[in-house]
Amino acid sequence: MARIGFTEERVGTPEGVKLQLQGDEVTVSGKLGSLQRRFPHPRVSLSLTGADLVIRSELPGRREKAVVGTFAAHVRNMIQGVTAGFTYRMKIVYAHFPMKASVKGAEFVIENFLGERSPRRTRIVGETKVVVQGDQVVLTGSNVEDVGQTAANIERATKIRGFDPRVFQDGIYITSKGEEA
Repeated sequence: MARIGFTEERVGTPEGVKLQLQGDEVTVSGKLGSLQRRFPHPRVSLSLTGADLVIRSELPGRREKAVVGTFAAHVRNMIQGVTAGFTYRMKIVYAHFPMKASVKGAEFVIENFLGERSPRRTRIVGETKVVVQGDQVVLTGSNVEDVGQTAANIERATKIRGFDPRVFQDGIYITSKGEEA
């Protein structure tokens, strides 16, 4: 019995990027380091054809097409991460109490937020580098998920509860996200 359709997507590797495949684990190496990730799925297969990674599902359907597209997007993000990296920019905003932000080890520390005595702390995920420059916070890294999660953790740490958000707009907010400039 012949199958009617399949879904396939190819991800090409640019110059200077090395792609390795062991089972369902993909390793991408470039000038900014190496990233690896598992892609386990019973109906999706991965294979290397020359310098291209082929992601294929033998079954037709919307769900399989979505999974194949998601896997391809993850691999493209890994390739972009090891070649150019990712940068998120955040802005420190305060109107009532001057806030002080700093990096201490693997933690981001916010002091004097709304005049609070105890500092608020949040963790820095993975190999993300965080730099505070005046009222700007710059996050850089090769893994887009780690950089994005760190930015979300910082934004969530300054969430205001019990005050009118129209009046108290203090916090640290994401202003831009994207690849290294």
